[in-house]
Amino acid sequence: MRNYDNKKFIFTIALIATLGGLLFGYDTAVISGAEQSLQKYITADYNDLIHGLTVSSALIGCVIGGILSSTLSSRLGRKRTLQVAAILFVISALLSGYPEFLFFTPGEPTLALLIMFNIYRVIGGIGVGLASAISPVYISEISPSSIRGRLVSFNQFAIIFGMLVVYFVNYGIIYGETAQWIQTIGWRYMFATEAIPAAVFFFLLFFVPETPRYLTLINKEQEALSVLNKIYTSANHAQKVFNDIVSTKNKETDIKAPLFSFGKTVVIVGIFLSIFQQFIGINVALYYAPRIFEQLGAGGNAAMVQTVVMGLVNVIFTVVAILYVDKFGRKPLLIIGSTGMAIGMIGMSVLTANGTFGIITLLFMVIYTASFMMSWGPITWVLLSEIFPNRIRSGAMAIAVAAQWLANFTITSTYPSMMAFSGTFTYGFYALMCILSGLFIWKFIPETKGKTLEALENVWQK
Repeated sequence: MRNYDNKKFIFTIALIATLGGLLFGYDTAVISGAEQSLQKYITADYNDLIHGLTVSSALIGCVIGGILSSTLSSRLGRKRTLQVAAILFVISALLSGYPEFLFFTPGEPTLALLIMFNIYRVIGGIGVGLASAISPVYISEISPSSIRGRLVSFNQFAIIFGMLVVYFVNYGIIYGETAQWIQTIGWRYMFATEAIPAAVFFFLLFFVPETPRYLTLINKEQEALSVLNKIYTSANHAQKVFNDIVSTKNKETDIKAPLFSFGKTVVIVGIFLSIFQQFIGINVALYYAPRIFEQLGAGGNAAMVQTVVMGLVNVIFTVVAILYVDKFGRKPLLIIGSTGMAIGMIGMSVLTANGTFGIITLLFMVIYTASFMMSWGPITWVLLSEIFPNRIRSGAMAIAVAAQWLANFTITSTYPSMMAFSGTFTYGFYALMCILSGLFIWKFIPETKGKTLEALENVWQK
């Protein structure tokens, strides 16, 4: 079959859209470098619970952003919603770095300042929620079916890469500086630096088109066909894709159909995909990696080295997913990933029960994180961007993303208390979730490789 894809154009606009994923990773990880400074300044007069809520307050915004993504993307479009997210990133970055703006005196922490700082972080979280929902949807809706999985997987790579970038940025800010400077000035730069990629993202979005599927839904069919003619090198092929899109359009002029127009199953499947992605415990491994290695016997420097190794593994195996998601398919990679993660967590549970530490600890953590990054990390976003029919995609995606952030908050906030109860139980619980996730994929998820978004609607109608 002849390939009609205009890959240069497609990859360029997809790359711009993945900056939303990079900012997603940047914003969620930037707090790691500033956390101790915040405890000495903004939350110094409060207990660990308040400090913990301050560190994780952006997650509240993520849930809000996920919920709002449906309304905004339906009314403003995918492209403009991403620009709204970029604006929120800029506002949050600058005001989180200087929360005293207009109302407070620097060096005088108060309850009001604490509240405002959290509000600014929530604003950034809303941007993360919007970007996490809309970036993969945008990429999915402009991508030919033959390379859609690979392009949406780039978004996950951008998230991980954004986390790595901010680690290096934070290190560069504090390198050679005194602890006093870091606690008073350095942490502000950490937050403020996010404004630079956010502003670049905002302006680059002016050069990408709206998705043809959204344009068709709002009755701008000529514009939709014009975009498709840029995506495909053959006018006949572009017309064929356009006809397929039009055939699935709601007969009424409203761009949104009722959420359960295709039954409840597809929505429930999307929610469980999101919940399983978090309940298998990956963000515990990402957020608490140094603490995990220290608890399992590694010293301070050794724990940081092992964390860096794990970070490099994350990047390498995300690339594996990008290379093979359109060759092997979504289901095989997810089931293999669930199996590998279960092995890793069972190993961690057994090690904890027997008090056995050493290089074997790193080995099982690498097996676990590598298995996630080649499967559930990127492919969950691929599936969420594919399985929902055009007319309910924005609403269903909003619910799935909100469920994902709630599950994230639940797992990360309960990890310390679960470990205090029993490390063996904690890792055993994550292992159980890994096994159940594999069974869920085997039983309920259809293979989407190589199918157009319009063809996938028939799966749920049946």
